[in-house]
Amino acid sequence: MIEEQASFDVKNFLRVYSPFIILIGLIVIATFLSPVFLSKENIFNIFRQEAAPMLLALGSMLVIVTGGIDLSTGANLAISNVIVAYFMTNIGLFTPGGVWVCILLGILIGLAFGCASGVIVAWLKMPSFIVTLAMMTMVRGVAYVITLGSPIRLPVDPQQNVGSFAFFNFGQYGDPIIGMPYTAWIVIAFIIFFWFLMKYSTFGRLIVATGSNSDAARLAGINVKKYTFSAYAISGALAGVAGVLLTARAGIATPSAGTGWELDAIAAVVIGGASLAGGKGKVANTVVGVFIIALIANIMTLLAVPPYPQQIIQGAIIIVAVLLNAGKDK
Repeated sequence: MIEEQASFDVKNFLRVYSPFIILIGLIVIATFLSPVFLSKENIFNIFRQEAAPMLLALGSMLVIVTGGIDLSTGANLAISNVIVAYFMTNIGLFTPGGVWVCILLGILIGLAFGCASGVIVAWLKMPSFIVTLAMMTMVRGVAYVITLGSPIRLPVDPQQNVGSFAFFNFGQYGDPIIGMPYTAWIVIAFIIFFWFLMKYSTFGRLIVATGSNSDAARLAGINVKKYTFSAYAISGALAGVAGVLLTARAGIATPSAGTGWELDAIAAVVIGGASLAGGKGKVANTVVGVFIIALIANIMTLLAVPPYPQQIIQGAIIIVAVLLNAGKDK
């Protein structure tokens, strides 16, 4: 009897903490494989690179918790990326005040397309997969039309383009105390906010209720359409913020930015133990899922491994994570 109980506890432990176990394992492996992995420069570089993907994953988590899927996050990031650079470069909004206008426009364009997806899914009751796939194609097309397929470089002359120069420096550097990238601090603030939102707020509980059983939630008086719409709107806005941060970090905008990142975001949420059936998903686990995918790429880069094996390993880890999470709902 004692042995059976011990066995049950081990299985339950693996099911609950499998994402954290995988992340710790990757950190240990990376530490042995590369002496520079734990260097301050490499760690901060990971934080800087994962700022935008982290925001996409948080948005995808909200949508997945409602029982939907958002394939348009990468394209929403791209259009935000393009809009920010286009208005700074072609419209001349490279002054300090103009930069803030560009940042606002970048976030609003992501929000607008997220709202469009939310309206179609929530009120027209079309499948989220089809809606966001179509939105992904359309938004990416808009980005190509605006840029004519060419990259847009930010004007960063420190004498003539004071605002855009400061914006670019913001994406490159960190705080003067510990050197943490400024973009990472912004993402940390978002993580804390959404952790509190999902864990302690009424909104978070109703989002979960919407995905757990929409019919029961509707009979209980919950406005299911409102909360479904909200998830897509927030996801779009977060993609807009991600596009802004990517523009600051790269100093360049391309219509192909974020291609495939929506799949990485979904994979991170799944690795974190969220259920694609809805009703389950945690901010902390999603953060861990993002870092698992990031560490795979980082380890391969440090070892000078070509990019293609990364896809194989990433896919294998996703399968392992899903297997470890199997049976959670039983």
